[in-house]
Amino acid sequence: MDEEILAEGCRRGDNAARRELYDRYAGRLLAICVRYVGDRATGEDLMHDAFLKIYGAFDRFTFRGKGSLRAWIERITVNVALEWLRTRNRLGTLPLDEGRVADTLAEPQAAEVARVPREVLMEFVAELPDGYRTVFNLYCIEELPHREIARLLGINEKSSSSQLFRARSLLARRIRTYLETHE
Repeated sequence: MDEEILAEGCRRGDNAARRELYDRYAGRLLAICVRYVGDRATGEDLMHDAFLKIYGAFDRFTFRGKGSLRAWIERITVNVALEWLRTRNRLGTLPLDEGRVADTLAEPQAAEVARVPREVLMEFVAELPDGYRTVFNLYCIEELPHREIARLLGINEKSSSSQLFRARSLLARRIRTYLETHE
């Protein structure tokens, strides 16, 4: 079933279409939720919340070509995860260390990162503090600019940039350690 027909079936409340949508996208949406909240159990709850929101919002979906359905449901899922983080006040920013230069560690080269299994990289991302992980996901995966991230999270652009820098530094450190111990 192509996306346009699938979306129309969901809009009409067709349970077969809803099942198809779930079967087709549940794994992807779960991965998004886990990437934002850091644990599978909470991610599963949020994925189900996202599907409920998606099923109830089809009257607002406009098919814009191949991939538009997937992009739309992924955006809703990201927003569900962000809302969960916001309502639990898990996006608090860490104070900047005034007068102290942050530890810098060169980011690993792409070839080095490629030697780390994807599951391990995702564990490293999941272990980041909530604020760092959220900004990292929004900037590096969703490709949003700091201005948009700041608006979504209710922080200033400098905080977004700082949290991304710190997330990258922590990830670089974890990747370097992994490579040193798994060579």
